Amino acid sequence: MGQRTGSEWPTSLDVSALRSSGWSPLPFREFVVKVHSRCDLACDYCYMYEMEDQSWRDQPRAMSPGTVELTARRIGEHTRTHGLDHVTLILHGGEPLLAGREIIAQLVTATRQAAGDATVVDAAVQTNAVGLSDAYLEAFDQLGIRVGISIDGDAKAHDRHRRFPSGRGSYLAVSSAVERLRRFPHLYSGLLATIDLRNDPVRTYQSLASLDPPRIDFLLPHGTWARPPAGRVAGAPATPYADWLIAVFDHWYPRPTTRVRLFEEVMQLLLGGSSTSEVVGLSPARMVVVETDGSIAQEDTLRVAFDGAPATGLHVARHSFDIALGLPEIAARQMGERALAAECRDCDIRRVCGGGLYSHRYREGTGFLNPSVYCPDLMALIGHIRDRMATDIQSRRHGRATG
Repeated sequence: MGQRTGSEWPTSLDVSALRSSGWSPLPFREFVVKVHSRCDLACDYCYMYEMEDQSWRDQPRAMSPGTVELTARRIGEHTRTHGLDHVTLILHGGEPLLAGREIIAQLVTATRQAAGDATVVDAAVQTNAVGLSDAYLEAFDQLGIRVGISIDGDAKAHDRHRRFPSGRGSYLAVSSAVERLRRFPHLYSGLLATIDLRNDPVRTYQSLASLDPPRIDFLLPHGTWARPPAGRVAGAPATPYADWLIAVFDHWYPRPTTRVRLFEEVMQLLLGGSSTSEVVGLSPARMVVVETDGSIAQEDTLRVAFDGAPATGLHVARHSFDIALGLPEIAARQMGERALAAECRDCDIRRVCGGGLYSHRYREGTGFLNPSVYCPDLMALIGHIRDRMATDIQSRRHGRATG
């Protein structure tokens, strides 16, 4: 497993000097709470269980009622300290539905009470959906909890990785759960699909779009320079993931019937807007994680980098979230261009690419001060979308000029 050294960036980041230069951290607006640390699937690409960090083994299976209350109070404290009018509470795992409806209801209710009437707490759950029963949906309806489901495409695509521990595929259970969720359209937030290059891109998109999601999130498989994702040779010029996504984009772009987050984010950034996620763009990261034992952690996908990567040493029983805002690791993800590697700062699409997902930049020795392991793919995808948009805009202008 990768081992971090004391010189790896951002360990050396001087937050005091950063503050003296005029920078100040932004408060957290997204609280990811691990209500359960285990899962009822055994997906072979899971960053939680199959990557470098194995700290889940030391976590209690479920968050206790006492830790739920402490977490809710800390969130409420943070919202009041910073006068936040809106935050998002994400129920996560492992598989969050394993925690049971009682703990989930306690967390959502206690957090809203702690935040008070001045703050809207938007609650959501990201689930593999194999346990998404009618009883859960009715409870989520009462609590106003939106539901995102992880599903990788049609049965063949999905069951390639997302299997039960017995080896049986989970597609039938998940697709049935999606159909139940569609009866509650106000709770249906979207689908998350991890890309596998062996799956036909257009067929994968069509199978997901047929489930009528409000939005599709295509997720690049997690990896680093030391452990590149399947089909991605670190540093090689080939662009297999861009080729896959471009095929989807070219099918989607002329007549989009379903929102695709990655494409919309890139298009918005190309038009001078800002991003709403860390996948692309330079918007400050405003997410924090609470583990089942109450430990305060960084963004979860850092588990791909090295053992202990998400840890902060903080705990909701002893520390406020404001303490976490002062950590170099948190500051680095709110610094924009200043957190990019030198070659990224010299790149003409840096404000769109943003260096890629922070976790995908890790390399032993230099830490996270590197381009994304997906750098060629991101450049190719962004360039293609930029060119398609430019051609479209030019043709529309020409049509008006001659019309």
